[in-house]
Amino acid sequence: MKSVASAQVPAPGELVLDHVAHFVPHIDAASSALEKLGFTLTPMSAQAHRLEPGGPLLPAGAGNRCIMLKQGYLEILTPTGDTPLAGQLCTAIKRHVGVHLIALGTAAPESDHARLASGGFSPLGPVALQREIDASEGHGTARFTVVRVPPGTMAEGRIQFCQHHTPWLLWQPRWMEHANRATALNGAVLCVADPEEAARRHARFTGLLAQVSGSVWRIATARGYLLFLEPDALERRLGATPSSLPSIAGYILESDDIDASGSFLRRSGAGVRALGSRRLLVQPPAAVGGIMIFEPRNSGSLSFD
Repeated sequence: MKSVASAQVPAPGELVLDHVAHFVPHIDAASSALEKLGFTLTPMSAQAHRLEPGGPLLPAGAGNRCIMLKQGYLEILTPTGDTPLAGQLCTAIKRHVGVHLIALGTAAPESDHARLASGGFSPLGPVALQREIDASEGHGTARFTVVRVPPGTMAEGRIQFCQHHTPWLLWQPRWMEHANRATALNGAVLCVADPEEAARRHARFTGLLAQVSGSVWRIATARGYLLFLEPDALERRLGATPSSLPSIAGYILESDDIDASGSFLRRSGAGVRALGSRRLLVQPPAAVGGIMIFEPRNSGSLSFD
C-alpha cells in the first residue's frame, strides 16, 4: 500500500491537480486568518531555483507556507525580494489578493514541455526549484521540477506543471491534520467570460479532454478537476463576484466530516453559507482572498444549472 506521500506522484502519462496557490502581500496576516479557519500551516520557507541545468542556485524572491492535505495541498505564496518572479507576484497581487496559480502534478515534465511547445504556448525552460524544510529527523531540501509558460500566456493565472522529487518532505503527518477536517483538494474553479474557449485552451495545454454539462465546462485529471464558469454562474450559484476577470476564483476541498467542518468554521466567525444540503461555501478574509467550497466524500459534481 502506498504511503500518503508516494501516492501524490502521478503515474507516467497522468496529470493530477497537485496544488493551488494564494498570492498574498502579508503572509503573517494570511497565515493567522487561515489558522483561525482551522488549517495547520507549515513553517515559512524561502524558495531558490536554478533557471538552467547546471546553473547557479539563486533566490527566487518568494517564500511560502503550505496547507498539506492527504491529497494535494494549498500554497500561500508571498514576494520576499527583488527578482523577476517577485515582480510577477506583485503584479498579480495588484489585480487581487487570492488564488493565482494552479499546479498540475506530473511525472514527465519533459513531455509536458514538448506538448506546450508544439501547441504554440512557448514554454520557458524547466526550472529546478527547491526549498529547505524541517523534517522529523533533522533538515531536508524539497526539490521540484517546474514547467511554466511566459506570464500572461494563460490569462486566468499561472498554470504550470510540477514534478515532486521529495514528496516525503512535504507530506509529513504532523501537517496533515486540520481542525476544519479538510482532507483533499478536489477541484479548482476558474471564472471566465467564455468558458468553452478557456476550457478548450486548457485542454490543449494539458492534453486532457474538455467536457461540457449544461453551461459548465470541465477538465478532469487523474485526481481532481478544473471547472470553468461565467461570472453570472458564479454569482447565481455561489453568490460570489469575481475580483477580476478572468481569474481563478477558488477551489473545492473534501472534508472527512462535513458536519464537524461546518461547526468549526461557524465557530471561527468565518462567512459560511450552505450550498444545498451537504456543501459549504467559505469566503476567507481579504488577507487570503478567493472562495473555498467544502464537500463530503463522494459528493458527485457540483451543479451550476
